[in-house]
Amino acid sequence: MSGYLLDTNVALFAVANSARLSHEVRSAIITGPNLISAASYWEVFIKSMKGNLNVGDPRIWWAQALRQLSAIPLPILPEHVDRLYNLPSIHKDPFDRVLIAQATAESLTLVTTDSQIPLYASQSFQVVI
Repeated sequence: MSGYLLDTNVALFAVANSARLSHEVRSAIITGPNLISAASYWEVFIKSMKGNLNVGDPRIWWAQALRQLSAIPLPILPEHVDRLYNLPSIHKDPFDRVLIAQATAESLTLVTTDSQIPLYASQSFQVVI
């Protein structure tokens, strides 16, 4: 598979205020193809239900994000979870770690605003920030 896996923060900003994103990130989104992980939906849902994120109904946000960003949903598969085993402990956020594992397993470029994620970059894992 090829394309861009959008980090949760990128999907949130792209839907609400894309001016906050770098030129490189906006270009990647325009170029596509874009994918958004079920992990991002889960993260938005949890933060919304806790009151830490205001997106309205997270179910509506998910559908709008997929539509507005012409994105394909990416499920979390066992082979994605397997990739977590050898992933260095640079980043502690479990959602970001799953996204890194998914991007690696699926040969996707991860599009993010998180300055720690490029520390994982390698020949098998590309990042746009």
